[in-house]
Amino acid sequence: MEVLLYIFAVLFLIILIYPLYFIIIASFSDPSSVANGKVWFYPKGFTLDGYTELLKHKNIWVGYRNTILYTIVGTAIGLAVNIAAAYALSRKDLVGRKFLSLFFIFTMFFSGGLIPTFLTVRDFHLYDTFLVMVLPFSVIVYDIIVARTFFQTSIPGDLWEAAQIDGCGNLRYFFQVVLPLSKAIIAVLGLWIAVGYWNSYFNALIYLKNPDLYPLQLILRNILITNQMQSGMGTGEAAQIALRLASMMKYSVIIVATVPILCVYPFIQKYFNQGVMIGAVKE
Repeated sequence: MEVLLYIFAVLFLIILIYPLYFIIIASFSDPSSVANGKVWFYPKGFTLDGYTELLKHKNIWVGYRNTILYTIVGTAIGLAVNIAAAYALSRKDLVGRKFLSLFFIFTMFFSGGLIPTFLTVRDFHLYDTFLVMVLPFSVIVYDIIVARTFFQTSIPGDLWEAAQIDGCGNLRYFFQVVLPLSKAIIAVLGLWIAVGYWNSYFNALIYLKNPDLYPLQLILRNILITNQMQSGMGTGEAAQIALRLASMMKYSVIIVATVPILCVYPFIQKYFNQGVMIGAVKE
């Protein structure tokens, strides 16, 4: 029975990993071989033209800079507001705790909509600024619920009583006792928030008009759309060359956008499963 479980686990792992592996080898393969289904386990017609053409666009480096800044600053703000809110809601002595919890949960099902949100962002003078990418959408109710459950189930109430005897106040208790014991959930939420900021392009599409503020995802999207349009407008050999480059860049764009955030995961993997499982246990 155990052998069958291992076999099933290996097969399931292959199913999960192969799509990413295929994108990697397809990005180094000739587009015609990919289109004809000849690429399965290794690149065919090895070429770096897709990456070469993609990296010719200098604004990619601007996008990398912006995305890294958005991710770092946005993750820091997101952790600060969500962890603090979750801890407050986990305290049974918080006045109006149930009402506040319902207030947060209500926003998961009903939102103001795109147009009212846009008008709010504009009226707060955040439109087309750096802050619009990291401040208005920093509160994530799902993360608050997960962190709140973690605090309720993993931080013993006796610690607060002992801290009070020693003259410890709420803020000191939070920073010196709770946070050091919450590395797992902080790592998990940090990863979730960072991935969200790294992959975000819709907010930039709506709230940014200055190309110097565009994140990487939006720049790559614009490059891909432009190349596909050029391949469709041309004729003859020029159109075929443009179509070939567009097909190659399609896979190169995925690799360029994905690899950096994948490199972060191994450093917090040891906290990931622990944080998710503990935070998922209901009291």
